[in-house]
Amino acid sequence: MSGMKRTPERILLPVSPVFIAFSLFVAFMLNLQPWGHWIGVPDFVALVLVFWGIHQPKRVGIGIAFCMGLLMDVNDATLLGENALAYTLLSYFAITLHRRVLWFPLKKQVWYILMLLLATQLIQILVQHIVGHHISSWLYLIDSCVGAMLWPVVTMILLAPQRRAVDTDMDRSI
Repeated sequence: MSGMKRTPERILLPVSPVFIAFSLFVAFMLNLQPWGHWIGVPDFVALVLVFWGIHQPKRVGIGIAFCMGLLMDVNDATLLGENALAYTLLSYFAITLHRRVLWFPLKKQVWYILMLLLATQLIQILVQHIVGHHISSWLYLIDSCVGAMLWPVVTMILLAPQRRAVDTDMDRSI
């Protein structure tokens, strides 16, 4: 084992509540863009809510997901509560699965994220169907696939401020 170089494990710094709020704001602003409703463009708010629900379940919970959902409902001019319900359930399931998801490497986490995002979209479709809105196409579900593929990038970006520099001093215990 002396010939093998061990890669240091990263210790994350505590996340700043300001950074969490900023990331949710940026995700909301990305959803507000004109291309935010095109087929293949993921729901950035849902993606960031899943990330924080998995990585910081005590700081970003169901209440924040509900408020973000109401903001998206007002923005999209949809039935008030449609996105709020979907984001609330998304947050609940992300918090429920957070320990299991973090156990896997990023490539395998993508499958959990895909299922969570698909469930969110199916809830939205179900609500639209109950109200009587016509669902245009099943291509709508491509958004979840793109969001799941972006999961490793989103994880690297949102964890970047929490990463410590790799310490090369071999005499220190920490």
